[in-house]
Amino acid sequence: MNTMVLAAQAAQQGGGFGGMLIMLVALFAIMWFFMIRPQQKKQKKIREFQNSLQEGSKVVTGGGVYGTVKRLDNEKNVVEVEVARGVVITVDKNYVFQDAAQQQPNA
Repeated sequence: MNTMVLAAQAAQQGGGFGGMLIMLVALFAIMWFFMIRPQQKKQKKIREFQNSLQEGSKVVTGGGVYGTVKRLDNEKNVVEVEVARGVVITVDKNYVFQDAAQQQPNA
């Protein structure tokens, strides 16, 4: 009789695996919607801006340097950015971002 009670208790405890699996899937789904998906959208927007760069665009480099695009070299994947009058630096295209002041409308 005692072994039947122990077997019944063990069977009830084993049923928790399905609930735990559902909770793990739900946790992953929540993380994906609130963390991974918005980051992917942001990266896509940055990539689209980098591919649409033109001479004269106001940009910010990955190091925080503000400037204006003077020349694009798509073969070497570099951008020449004028940071001051007559001062031109060469930056990898992947480290050029849109100027935040240009994104916000003036109030």
